Amino acid sequence: MNMFTKKTATLFAIAFAMFSTTAFAQNGDTAKYWNNSAVVAKKNAQAFNEFATNSSIYPARPRDMWEIGLGVGVSTMSGDLRNAPGFGYTLTARKSLSHIFSLRPYASFYNTKGAPDAPITAGGFTEAVAFKTRSWGLGVDIIGSLNTIRSYRGNPKFNVYLLAGFGVLINQVKKDYLANGNYVNWYNYPTFNTIGNIGDKDAQGRGKKAIVPCFNAGGGIAYKFSDRFNLGLETKNSLTNYDYLDGFSSQFSNAFDAYWFTSVRLNYNIGKKDKRVQPLWWINPNNYVYNELNNPQHLKNKLKVKLDDADGDGVTDQFDQEPNTPAGVAVDSHGRAIDSDGDGIPDYKDKELLTRQECFPANADGVGQCPESTCCKTVREQTEILQRTIDSIKNGTLVVKGGGNCGLDNLPSIVFGSGSSLSRDNMRLLDAVATQMKNTPTCKVKVIGHPEANKASQQKAYDRVASIIKYLVEKQSISESRFIFAYDAGVSGDGNTIDLQGTTEDGPNTVPAPAQHLSGKK
Repeated sequence: MNMFTKKTATLFAIAFAMFSTTAFAQNGDTAKYWNNSAVVAKKNAQAFNEFATNSSIYPARPRDMWEIGLGVGVSTMSGDLRNAPGFGYTLTARKSLSHIFSLRPYASFYNTKGAPDAPITAGGFTEAVAFKTRSWGLGVDIIGSLNTIRSYRGNPKFNVYLLAGFGVLINQVKKDYLANGNYVNWYNYPTFNTIGNIGDKDAQGRGKKAIVPCFNAGGGIAYKFSDRFNLGLETKNSLTNYDYLDGFSSQFSNAFDAYWFTSVRLNYNIGKKDKRVQPLWWINPNNYVYNELNNPQHLKNKLKVKLDDADGDGVTDQFDQEPNTPAGVAVDSHGRAIDSDGDGIPDYKDKELLTRQECFPANADGVGQCPESTCCKTVREQTEILQRTIDSIKNGTLVVKGGGNCGLDNLPSIVFGSGSSLSRDNMRLLDAVATQMKNTPTCKVKVIGHPEANKASQQKAYDRVASIIKYLVEKQSISESRFIFAYDAGVSGDGNTIDLQGTTEDGPNTVPAPAQHLSGKK
């Protein structure tokens, strides 16, 4: 190998290492092709459908573009005679076999020229004089991409690759026997390690071009600056088992001749974008895997799970412990009708949804077996009285027993606990009072408290009277002017009870608090 060839190889190796490092640092954009049937060939349609319906775990291979390339550069020969760099070019067509491997047929042309330091005459056809060569190369290389599959980046911006392949060199040598610049065809090719010779024949029938088989090895790097174009740098060594590419074989060397070709390449992807994706060596196949892990689309949009649910309660039969729940009944996570109080009677049959445990066992209607408390009995009786009164008003059969000209009678008493907040039972009683008041608009209601003879009790009675009036005014829209505020009317009674009395009297609907600083205390 001459000095130029060594320098070229060294420079390329340095550039290759630098660009390889850069290539692995690029952050490419990810892309999804698994759900686009337009880019899938007909022969892969079945695989596409099987993946779309989850019959297969592998997406179909997309149809990708061809890459057409033109390379121009420097060709040098590693032979027995000193030679100068020449010009060369190559045309290629590259097609992927997978995301890593691709095939690239090529057609190349190289030329060089050189001369020995002094003419050498060894007899026969081994004369060493000034020479020129022209070689046409045909063959196919297989290319392996090194950085397509990446774990922490998307699609690569650089394609780093190695190549190997086979081909032939059609080699023509011309020699300047007279050292006058007149180069003539050399026909004395030996026939061993060649396929044959072609071209114009000499008197002995030998052609002027020898056909020599060769093995190719090399590598390169390409930078993609658009979805269509990429620019590359490549070096390629075409090795032969032939020693006469320069028309001379030295007795001092047993090495065969070879070509080195270092080129700058411009490559173009051909194919319709809506029918083909970019060549697969530009697409990281891990994109799909990581996209699904980060934001599942295939499973979410395509996966259809059929699980029977005979009673339609939302719990599949395989997990349903009550497979015949009536329609519309609320169930728990095991498909059983909800039983809020745990009395064994589901809510949709239970006439007492919250039976106390001390009243268990409940009867068939879910009603507990415990005596009615005095408080509840009083509330129930008063509610029944109010309901009968309301019904009488609606039916026009109400007989007024007192209260002047007022039609409000049999109003309930509101029993408080330790504080002044209204219970739900109290609110239901007051709702019934509001209905009566709306049906008797000329009547007023006196709200009467029964405090003890101390400020704390008086303030508590005041707060309770105020909470009753506030509820009826704000929640039932009864005019505040229809109430008489009487938290301490001097009438004896239960300190925890506030009485309601229909009247046509006039009186204040609010009075000053007796001890505001004690308000809210139990």
